[in-house]
Amino acid sequence: MRQHNCSRNPHRLRGFPASAIMNQLLKQIYEFFPIVLFFIAYKAYDIYIATATVMVATTLQVAIAAIRHRKVETMQWVTLALVMVFGGATLYLQNELFIKWKLSIIEWLFGLTFLGSQFIGKRNLIERMMSANLTLPAAVWKRLNNLWGCFFLSVGFINVYVMYNFSTDDWVTFKTFGVPLMMVVFIVLQVVFLYKYIPDTEE
Repeated sequence: MRQHNCSRNPHRLRGFPASAIMNQLLKQIYEFFPIVLFFIAYKAYDIYIATATVMVATTLQVAIAAIRHRKVETMQWVTLALVMVFGGATLYLQNELFIKWKLSIIEWLFGLTFLGSQFIGKRNLIERMMSANLTLPAAVWKRLNNLWGCFFLSVGFINVYVMYNFSTDDWVTFKTFGVPLMMVVFIVLQVVFLYKYIPDTEE
């Protein structure tokens, strides 16, 4: 009978894409850093100071990426553009609704990017991101990619519900803690889903 004893076989998880998952998680934490500053500024002052803070933080984030990696990802430019447009509109019109919509639009763009990637080239986006660490059947790559796309779309719609049915205080808390928590839970569930596809090196 096949034994699943990690202590007996220290290389049992060699094929496990832990590094890819961890890198994705750290990337998400880094991308949520401006949101944390937004929350702090909102609690200390108001949503308009918080909006200006997230505009500066996002600009610095893109600048750091350009200096460290000599490259800025397309979605980072898109995020910066949306932050500037909606943040500027929020400050100019003194209407907090604009900054709330930004989150949904960004999430929807991510979702559509994942879903649309399966129609461009031979590999979808999630396969391009993780294929160096994991080999999966084409049907599983497609399912995983669609799960990511649907996740981002769902977060966008949940944000719309929160912004129209709860107070601004509640929305800021949701944006700062709720969205990152959903991301962490989703990634953990993804690890569980992928575990059965990890090859056993004993075989």
